[in-house]
Amino acid sequence: MMKIRTVIVDDEPHALEIIRRYATHIPQLEITGTCGNALEAFQMIQNTKVDLVFLDIKMPRLLGTDLVRSLKTPPLIIFTTAYQEYAIEGFDLNAVDYLLKPVPLKRFLQAIDKVRHFLSADPKTNQAIENPADPPTPPVAHYLYLRVERRLLKVNTSDILWIESIKDYIKVVTTEKTFQTKQKISVTEKLLPIGEFMRIHRSFIVPLNKVEGYNPNHVVISGTQIPIGRNYKQICAQQFTPQSEHSYRPE
Repeated sequence: MMKIRTVIVDDEPHALEIIRRYATHIPQLEITGTCGNALEAFQMIQNTKVDLVFLDIKMPRLLGTDLVRSLKTPPLIIFTTAYQEYAIEGFDLNAVDYLLKPVPLKRFLQAIDKVRHFLSADPKTNQAIENPADPPTPPVAHYLYLRVERRLLKVNTSDILWIESIKDYIKVVTTEKTFQTKQKISVTEKLLPIGEFMRIHRSFIVPLNKVEGYNPNHVVISGTQIPIGRNYKQICAQQFTPQSEHSYRPE
């Protein structure tokens, strides 16, 4: 059976014990450690192979959300907190789920089902978990987690054609489907793999490897013209025509 190496982090011993007790009833969860603060958790995650972290947010010295931001390749995260106002920030950090304290067993089990779904959708992740003695392999895929109709959807960034901002929402157009979720495009931009995507307009982000054509006013992706914003023309010219003289004039 695939083992999911799990760490539980909470500065409240009672809350930590509830999650630990729930986890002992799930054979797949292997509790590799518990921590009373985020700094201790940082050290454990750096020095131990961890697949999943139950992470409290509001802790002294270092918030759980700041811990996630400090990790170059964070494990799967399930936030546990008594403060609902952190929910949006939690999902912006690609959390698998967000559990409000006191955590009911039913919601805990639903969160574990999401973890299983994400792991089963990525065969290379499963292989790494099933063979912990093997050296870690670099990630071959990057995902966005989008809240769509009360569900958390996993979107492979390699399938994205472009991302468009519509007021407080973003529209993520992929090779198969289009998703819309309430999120700022500036937040989404920070979650994309570095060097693979580019902001070409205040309302558009495009993947560099999908650009089929370029002129100073737009790029073409899958036959669709995506506008280049006035303030992005110079950087687009440098990106898409690096050897040219960039002789266009601003509008």
